[in-house]
Amino acid sequence: MDSEYFETNAIRAQYDRSQHREHSVPLYLTSSFIFDDAEQARALFADEIEGNIYTRFSNPNVTEFIHKLCLLEGTEDGIATASGMAAMYLSMVALLKSGDHVLACRSLFGSTHQILNTIFPRFGITYTYADINESHEEWEKKILPNTKMIFVETPSNPALDLIDMEWLGQLAKKKKVILNVDNCFATPYLQNPAKWGAHIVTHSATKYMEGQGRVLAGAVLGTKELIKEVRFFARHTGPSLSPFNAWVLSKSLETLAVRMDRHCDSALKIAQHLEKNPHVSLVKYPFLPSHPQYALARKQMKHGGGIVTFEIKGGQEAGKKFLNAMKMISFSSNLGDTRTIATHPASTTHSKLSDEERAAVGITPGLIRVSTGLENLHDILADIDQAIEASQS
Repeated sequence: MDSEYFETNAIRAQYDRSQHREHSVPLYLTSSFIFDDAEQARALFADEIEGNIYTRFSNPNVTEFIHKLCLLEGTEDGIATASGMAAMYLSMVALLKSGDHVLACRSLFGSTHQILNTIFPRFGITYTYADINESHEEWEKKILPNTKMIFVETPSNPALDLIDMEWLGQLAKKKKVILNVDNCFATPYLQNPAKWGAHIVTHSATKYMEGQGRVLAGAVLGTKELIKEVRFFARHTGPSLSPFNAWVLSKSLETLAVRMDRHCDSALKIAQHLEKNPHVSLVKYPFLPSHPQYALARKQMKHGGGIVTFEIKGGQEAGKKFLNAMKMISFSSNLGDTRTIATHPASTTHSKLSDEERAAVGITPGLIRVSTGLENLHDILADIDQAIEASQS
């Protein structure tokens, strides 16, 4: 059944039960499927009927995962991919051609920037960046006659900048361009870009959706018309999600709501705690009143998310000392795990950007990104406090 409630859909949306009457959906570890007869095979390949042919095309575990995501995001259709970056690339390249132009918010994940900056020029696809603080009029002026897509992520990684999705949805409709929103940081539980007019919603399911740092996956969700194009491209290029990873992810979605509630509650308390620390010069979190887009965050997000960024006095050297002094918190480039993770974006996830490019999106040399885990809050705060103290020596 489809419910009006997020938690129920995340738990109860399942693939058809087999003759074995299982309560939990089994793993379908098969590369191919048997046809009942020649006519069924012909009809399946002609797309006259729906059904499984080959796991590169579809698989019951992948179908269940995508069905859940479409319910949770409020989209018509979707496709799963082997990684988050496969989803980001597929969501653009499947819908663009040589001569097309993309308008993108400058605040993007480092690898997404590389797609626009390094890979797309090989295929004759151009792009223009718009900044968060530019006016609506300036954004609109950057939409060219050959602009096919607007691509944004909100909140952005790692600066936690936000885009007004209601306004952007109206702009995309006015200009008749595709609006593609990376919803990785928020997840479908905290915001639904399709509600505001996004035609495509992209995810790295590796992060909060999976939630325990076990598997890689991505998803492209959207209108039936656009996903048909994305599915064709994926079917013939092969960035398929494995059945095992899809099974893990579908089970993980069952706990997404309760996990995100805890991530967000702890992240807000960490941000509030850091604001009181005299050795911290900057704290950024969407649900802090000090965030420049606090009102917008409250409008389009349920909670503020599980990521906190901050700058320790002393710049990059102090940041390095902080990371080296951590005792419990993991030093990793991942996020969205049960374990609290800290990283230094300037030297890791966004290291391929120039100093000027990092500065333009708020990535200072000493910026620390913390992905709040599910440990006891007192232990997280104690490790942060001792590491900050060590950074000042």
